[in-house]
Amino acid sequence: MSTYNVWTHKGTFLLAAVGSAVGLGNLWRFPYLAGENGGGAFILIYALTIFAVGIPILIAETMLGRASRRSPIMGMQFLTRTHKASRGWVSIGWLGAASAFLILSFYSVIAGWAIHYTWLMLTGTLVGADAATIGAGFDALLASPGLLTLYHTLFIIASGLLVGMGIHKGIENGLRIMMPALFVILLVVLAYGIANGDFAAAASFLFTFNLADLSLEGWLQAMGQSFFTLSLGMGAIMAYGAYMASDASLSRTAFAIAFIDTAVAMVAGLAIFSLVFGAGLDADAGPGLMFVTLPLAFAEMPLGGLVGGVFFILVLGAAISSSISLIEPVAAFLVERFDLTRPQAVFVMVVASWALGLMTVVSFNLWAEASLFHTLFGRSGFDFIELLTNIFMPLGGLLIALFAGWALTHSEVMKEMRTSETWFQVWRFLVRFVAPAAVAFVFLRTIPQVEGYLFPTVGALVIVGAFAGGRTFLAGNRQEQ
Repeated sequence: MSTYNVWTHKGTFLLAAVGSAVGLGNLWRFPYLAGENGGGAFILIYALTIFAVGIPILIAETMLGRASRRSPIMGMQFLTRTHKASRGWVSIGWLGAASAFLILSFYSVIAGWAIHYTWLMLTGTLVGADAATIGAGFDALLASPGLLTLYHTLFIIASGLLVGMGIHKGIENGLRIMMPALFVILLVVLAYGIANGDFAAAASFLFTFNLADLSLEGWLQAMGQSFFTLSLGMGAIMAYGAYMASDASLSRTAFAIAFIDTAVAMVAGLAIFSLVFGAGLDADAGPGLMFVTLPLAFAEMPLGGLVGGVFFILVLGAAISSSISLIEPVAAFLVERFDLTRPQAVFVMVVASWALGLMTVVSFNLWAEASLFHTLFGRSGFDFIELLTNIFMPLGGLLIALFAGWALTHSEVMKEMRTSETWFQVWRFLVRFVAPAAVAFVFLRTIPQVEGYLFPTVGALVIVGAFAGGRTFLAGNRQEQ
């Protein structure tokens, strides 16, 4: 690229990265995982992993984006060329682009459910409904490929339109309105939960740290959630980092993103569990927490339909802020590599991801029991796509940590981080050793049926990657000297 796009304001990268991080993972996945794993103990491990793994990799990924000023794929090609490193490192960009493409395909389908529930809530359809009725309604939604496709289409078009309008007119202006509105709505729902639910029970559940309640699986899920919630390893942070002002602080911004993302998850958890406990319902409802348990809680409370509708608008807005970050890495690559206009690139990405999303749609109904994927892989199409992303994202994060920790020289990192030598040494230790080891454990959780084979494989990857990266690092030092 001859000219580089840069965010209009320093704070916009923070807004964009928070928008990418705050999504269904905070409002849907985090509460139900905390509910299934004993609340406070899960959150403690989650918070520790955010600091030890999430923030170091977040700084590393942003740094790679800003240092290259290109899309993730083209950026890694540039960095490997300028560092005389193996072209194998370009796989970081390809893994990120593949993850973003795959995630958008099913993320759009699941986010589309919120359109359905927004309508049901605002029209008062669920007011006074019992558990059987709401559960049957959710099952009926999943059984309807036509409805799922309609919502999937509407959601992905809305996301594509924002990205297609460009960095400043589309993404920047959209986030500047959307993110503050989402925070206000979340606080309104929390206030409603305090007034009408059981806030004391929710606070006790989320802030009682009894590690004995947490199984090994719970530990791994907490570590996995802390990694995935920051949108690491899918190209979004690297793509957004390419537009980050050169004088903006990487470390302060990364800590701010992690803090806001965690705060949103905690406030969402307090709001949701206040309503759940206030209605006398179970916290460990699993994935159905948002789409079955929560609507049931709203159905039994005063003005529940209206507040429930507002809550699902919040879910939609958070999902769109995340989905635009999934479109951007691939769209930016298509613009740079094939000289497409931005609208053309977004159209290609969105149409392809929409088409793949139809596999997720039919996984809940037409292909629910028997399909090619069940025959070949013993799982549905949706589960298979999700499995691929659960491999690609940690692997991408692992490689980002190794490349930034070993291939980039001390002077390069200090030029980007502009920090004290003490924090640099802490960051480099975390990103070289702690983060890769922790990401390896995320792998173990991702593919439980092949754990016995996977651990030595991931261990070998870490050792080989560290060795290769270390050689590049030493060669870079020799060149500097």
